[in-house]
Amino acid sequence: MMAIQVSKRALRRFLLETQLLLEPRKALTDQGLNGKRLVRDVIGRLECVQIDPVSAVRPNQHLVLAARIPGYEPRLLNELLREHEVFEYFANAACVIPMEDYPLFEPARERMRHHTTSAIEELRTVAEQVLDRLRKEGPLPAKAFESNERVHGYWDNVKAKTKASSHAINLLSDAALIRIVGREGNQRLFDVTDRSVPGELLQAAEKMSAEEAQHLMMLKYFRAYRVFEPSDPRFGWQRLNAAERRNAVERYVNSGVLTPVEVEGLKQLYYVLSSDVERVMAHQHTIRDEGKEGDAAISFLPPLDNLLWSRKRLVDLFDFEYRWEMYTPAIKRKYGYYAMPILAGDRLIGRMDPRLNDKEKHLDVLLLQIEPHIKVTARLRNRLERAVETFANIHGARTVSHYK
Repeated sequence: MMAIQVSKRALRRFLLETQLLLEPRKALTDQGLNGKRLVRDVIGRLECVQIDPVSAVRPNQHLVLAARIPGYEPRLLNELLREHEVFEYFANAACVIPMEDYPLFEPARERMRHHTTSAIEELRTVAEQVLDRLRKEGPLPAKAFESNERVHGYWDNVKAKTKASSHAINLLSDAALIRIVGREGNQRLFDVTDRSVPGELLQAAEKMSAEEAQHLMMLKYFRAYRVFEPSDPRFGWQRLNAAERRNAVERYVNSGVLTPVEVEGLKQLYYVLSSDVERVMAHQHTIRDEGKEGDAAISFLPPLDNLLWSRKRLVDLFDFEYRWEMYTPAIKRKYGYYAMPILAGDRLIGRMDPRLNDKEKHLDVLLLQIEPHIKVTARLRNRLERAVETFANIHGARTVSHYK
């Protein structure tokens, strides 16, 4: 299939549009959806949203949704989880996923069952106690299970320090024998899977062949990323080596599912769904000169936002280098522990490093950095200040610190 030729700006605007980050985002609310229905719709359109417990402001999943949905409230996602409208499992990483996709994750669950079998067997007594209580009592929080025994958990090195009950819960959850059916703060609520997943989806998972599930998973990955290339080690959210990834792309191009994209100024070929080509070219034909950042809508994106999943794509399309410095020693950090990229219109123009004090309802902005090539006008400064204040208000802060 012949490659289409586009500019960087056209392709990134298409990407931002499909990521629900291109203005006017208020068009989301024009569908007549609100509250939980709107949150459910956005998760479906993004395909999944990554979960992370780190909460410099709010956990990643809530920051992702708040960046796209006016008036978003964390309780809405928690209610969807309790009502079994979404489920949590591994896609790009641990993610919240629309419940109707449950069957196509069966190969991944089967791999995890195989991987965890021996570890669960070692904790058989504790694991059986967890399962028995959940079956008899219904959904329970992790803190309802106590154990004096210490074992080597996922994060332990030499010394065994994880409670046996906690490790058993993690193993049973990975193996999908139990699953998270609610979250309140850092507390997870668990139930047995065969009672909390609709029966028709459990049956569909049993009947679906591995080949069909892998194909559907690949398509889900394509829709989630929208603009991608095969060097991504998570390509297709399957365990594929470099040659297998290249072969998969070639197969889908030859079958007409994917179209290659030649991007002006890049040697690297990117790919989009063939069904998206018309939307890509619409941006190519309508883009104007680079807009002024001072006039552009401003958003702050969390480190694990869907747009940021591919660091290579950020460099290629946005000329923006980003690294989450959470695991970087403090003395070596350049921008901060939780530096959030700043999106202005269709450009990434800098980073904000915030901390929210929930008790005092105060947002402390430790750093507000603008890229050297961006001209910082009085208008841009004013819009940034208003955007920071809006961000603070959305997340419950009444006051904001001055920043450097």
